[in-house]
Amino acid sequence: MIRHRIINGAAMIGALIGALYLPAMAVFAVIPVLATLMCVEFFRLLRGAGMPCYPRWGTVSVVVLIVGTGLCAAYTDMAQALRLESLLLAAIVFGVLLRACFARDQESPLTAVAMTLWAVGYLGFVFNFYTKILWMWPVGDGRWVLLYMILIVKVTDIGAFFTGCNLGRHKLCPRISPAKTWEGCVGGVLAGCATSLVFWVTLSGDIGPVTLTVADALILGMVLPVMGILGDLIESMLKRAIAVKDSGGWVKGMGGILDILDSLIFAAPVLYGYLWWVTTR
Repeated sequence: MIRHRIINGAAMIGALIGALYLPAMAVFAVIPVLATLMCVEFFRLLRGAGMPCYPRWGTVSVVVLIVGTGLCAAYTDMAQALRLESLLLAAIVFGVLLRACFARDQESPLTAVAMTLWAVGYLGFVFNFYTKILWMWPVGDGRWVLLYMILIVKVTDIGAFFTGCNLGRHKLCPRISPAKTWEGCVGGVLAGCATSLVFWVTLSGDIGPVTLTVADALILGMVLPVMGILGDLIESMLKRAIAVKDSGGWVKGMGGILDILDSLIFAAPVLYGYLWWVTTR
């Protein structure tokens, strides 16, 4: 399993670096595809837990939200895209409620609405911050910023895994994820922080279109790994509820797409907010 993790992980890092040389629109096209795959796995998990939901409505809503926001940002500006995102969210909420009103033989319509909107918020609104970071600057210059964030979080995963395996003694959250330890978390955060500093030194502080200070690199090097760990715990909570190990089997040794991206989902809005502060201070 470890060999598969290493091989697939190296291939993914190579693909990320290669994506820097693709047109921004090609990079953006990957985001709704990943969101669709995560929705398929997410709704499968919900149904496995016996939770009523509307998978088709939820998946289509997530894709419409991401594609609409991304295209608007690409061809107008981010301010217009954020306005459109708000309108799309309102329309999605209204649409899901109407779906529940006209559902036949639906014993728990409120639960179905809640589960569907959870997916829209989790895999649509929150994951959509990847779109916002990509188009935060003209011509999709956020590609370097996305690479910076993804490398920090995934190196955190690697550092936490190997530190936990060798030094882990104290359980982090045994009820949700028995394998995670405090020692592993500390090792992961240190690995992520080191990655942030190496990135900063290599590029002389210029992470694509934004210039960071060494203090910024240190702060992000600690905050992004923590958000990655929390994102992983959130998905583990869902899998624990239905007693499954992986959300899918897309990538051998790593599980499903949701298993791979869970630690990255909540890192994006934190980075977006921090960069917004950096560029306006």
